[in-house]
Amino acid sequence: MSTTRTWNPHVTVATVVCRDKKYLLVKELINGQEVYNQPAGHLEPDESLIEAAKRETLEETRWHVNIEHLLGISRYVAPSNGETYIRFSFIASATEHNEAAHLDDGILEAIWLTKDEIVQLKHALRSPMILNDITRFEQGDKLPLCSLYDHTEN
Repeated sequence: MSTTRTWNPHVTVATVVCRDKKYLLVKELINGQEVYNQPAGHLEPDESLIEAAKRETLEETRWHVNIEHLLGISRYVAPSNGETYIRFSFIASATEHNEAAHLDDGILEAIWLTKDEIVQLKHALRSPMILNDITRFEQGDKLPLCSLYDHTEN
């Protein structure tokens, strides 16, 4: 007889924000280690994917963004904990910096880096999805936001 295991993948969002050939990244402290990531985080209850992407970017970088396209959807199994993450990556443009905005705990700074600088930090990237997203962005991958359908019933 087999036992049924409950499987709950984590739904996350991330933004690729590019300005003057530099990408907006977050330097954060995870388990006592400094790592780099795109602005990213978990979808919260009663929140659309686009709302989550805007919120996470602001909370981690102090930048308001305009979400322009869906870059793609990735599945990632983290080797550190075996958890599965379903990540919706978006292309966004920075519209306004809010220095007064509170940064999430663990965020050390938001930083703009070129792709070459990011490649040099490969050992310190939180996941391989960061460079994957940048490569897809530079190849011109993008889907219209209408590819997402947010159905809610009251």
